[in-house]
Amino acid sequence: MTTKTYAALLRGINVGGHKKVPMAQLRTLLQGLGHGGVQTYLQSGNAVFTADRGDEDSLAAELRTAIEEHFGFAVDVLVRDGTYLRAVADACPFPAADLEAKQLHVTYFSAPVDATRFAAIDQPAFLPEEFRLGDRALYLYAPEGLGRSKLGEQLSRPALNKGLIATTRNWNTVTRLVEMTREAGPEAVR
Repeated sequence: MTTKTYAALLRGINVGGHKKVPMAQLRTLLQGLGHGGVQTYLQSGNAVFTADRGDEDSLAAELRTAIEEHFGFAVDVLVRDGTYLRAVADACPFPAADLEAKQLHVTYFSAPVDATRFAAIDQPAFLPEEFRLGDRALYLYAPEGLGRSKLGEQLSRPALNKGLIATTRNWNTVTRLVEMTREAGPEAVR
C-alpha cells in the first residue's frame, strides 16, 4: 500500500471556549486511528498525518466520528492531501509574496464551487477587497485582515455555503501546512 500525507482541517474548534479539542488529544486520537507522523499546528484545528489506507472523504468521516465519540460533540472535518495543498498554494491568484499573511486567506470547501454560488455579491462594492475561486477553494484578499473584512463577512454567510463544509486559514497557515505535509511525507522519511 502507498502511504500518503494529509492535513486534517477542523472547523470551529477552540473558539471562545467552545468545542475544546486540545491538540495533544487530537494527536493521540489520530495515532489511535492508526495514522503515523502526526503533528498539529496552532490550536485552531490543523493536523498533519500519514495514512496507508482510505481517501480524503473516508479519512475525514473516520476522524469526525472519532472526535464525536471522544469529545461528545460534532466537528466538521476536511482532509486534504499534501499534493492538493501545494497545488492550492501554487495557484494563488494574488501576489502572496508581496502581502502580509493577515491579508490573504484561503477557504477550503468540501466540494467544488462555481461563480454562480457567489453571483449575488457585488464585488466592486467591496474593493480593494476581492476574492477568486480555485479548486475547492476560495482566495480572499482583505488588506485590513479578515476581522475587519466586509467581503469576508459576506462570503461566510450560511446561505452561500449551504451544503458545504467550509473552513478558512490565513496564508501563514496555508504555507505552513504545505511545509508540514512535505516534511512528514513518505519522501521525507527515506
